[in-house]
Amino acid sequence: MHLAHRDVALVAVSRATLAEIEHFRRRMGWRFKWVSSHGSDFNYDFGVSFTPEQVAKGEIYYNYGTWPHAYEEWPGVSAFYKDDAGDVFHTYSTYGRGVEVMMGTYNMLDLMPKGRDERDVEYKMEWLRHHDRYESAPVANSAPAAGSVAELHDALKK
Repeated sequence: MHLAHRDVALVAVSRATLAEIEHFRRRMGWRFKWVSSHGSDFNYDFGVSFTPEQVAKGEIYYNYGTWPHAYEEWPGVSAFYKDDAGDVFHTYSTYGRGVEVMMGTYNMLDLMPKGRDERDVEYKMEWLRHHDRYESAPVANSAPAAGSVAELHDALKK
């Protein structure tokens, strides 16, 4: 809603088929616009998908340079502008750590005393799960689960 009122639309793009996307979107309860690039060169053109031949070389061109971690998929965010004549312009792309701006959980964790708490994991996002694949969350002991501001204030005084 906020984006639309600023003449902005958000669309996620995946190489999966539309049927796979729709199934996963329903499972996650997501409502954003998500389209399929299956069978097209879109992801390759914007430097986030790589052919088996590129991967076999052991390095790929990603994030504006040679990347030693050769996999078929890497994340990216791109922005486009459509003018009044209907012409579309590619105005921005970011890759790697630059896509974290789209991860609301990381934005919140970065404000917390323990931060992302990823020091003891080899692959920094390996802790991340789909919401239906987490075990029960531990109870946070920094504040009451629910209640008044007075209860929160009392808990913080301890």
